[in-house]
Amino acid sequence: MDHTEAGRFWDGNADAWTELARAGYDVYRDHLNTPAFLGWLPDVGGLSGLDVGCGEGHNTRLLARRGARMAAVDISEKFIGYARRAEAAEPLGVDYRVASAVELPFADGTFDFATAFMSFMDIPETDRVLAEAARVLKPGGFLQFSICHPCFDTPHRRNLRDGSGVTYAIEVGGYFRELDGEVSEWLFGEAPAEARSRLPKFRVPRFTRTLSHWINAVLAAGLRLEGLSEPAPTDEAVRACPAIRDAHVVSYFLHVRARKEG
Repeated sequence: MDHTEAGRFWDGNADAWTELARAGYDVYRDHLNTPAFLGWLPDVGGLSGLDVGCGEGHNTRLLARRGARMAAVDISEKFIGYARRAEAAEPLGVDYRVASAVELPFADGTFDFATAFMSFMDIPETDRVLAEAARVLKPGGFLQFSICHPCFDTPHRRNLRDGSGVTYAIEVGGYFRELDGEVSEWLFGEAPAEARSRLPKFRVPRFTRTLSHWINAVLAAGLRLEGLSEPAPTDEAVRACPAIRDAHVVSYFLHVRARKEG
């Protein structure tokens, strides 16, 4: 499977994904992953940025509200349609384009920074994705991206729960068996029964890679690794959304920041 075929799956997911995410059911994004990502992000006020794999534009809009001059791409026409309609309703100056992460429609050295919120792991051509992100950065610019944690989002994965339903461990296996498009079907766990009966399940191709694969691909793209972060929910976040408490057991997400040499 290549990026164009994977993109067709995401175009098929776009309607249900956008409805549920905008209704607040993507709780790991809203209560853990995005707040941690933005809390670790350098100041982007006044900088030009590119959001790669922007989906319906939720996180792109958050970056624009921080004062960045944003462009954003997604391979799904439906997702970009939703993002453009949100831009029309609340103009933030975001330039949304339909494009693949492995074929970015921008010249070399265009942006001060690039972000990718939970999109890179959904694209099979990992090395090309990182090379393209590096290419469009100015010297001294940075890339920050989040992915499912390679060590804990393995081909075999099972939550082990106690008698009250609380996760106490994560069982993982097949770490070195890289998946190349095996399709999983699911909806957000917090989606209500009404939505589950009405909406189709997401169909998500999986492309698992080892931690060393990701780090080596960053370095091969000519980027200098600046830091890693493994976010855990705060006590306040768990009180607000008890569903995310299992993310205390292992790190569900990995955040990476790397910089192009100046």
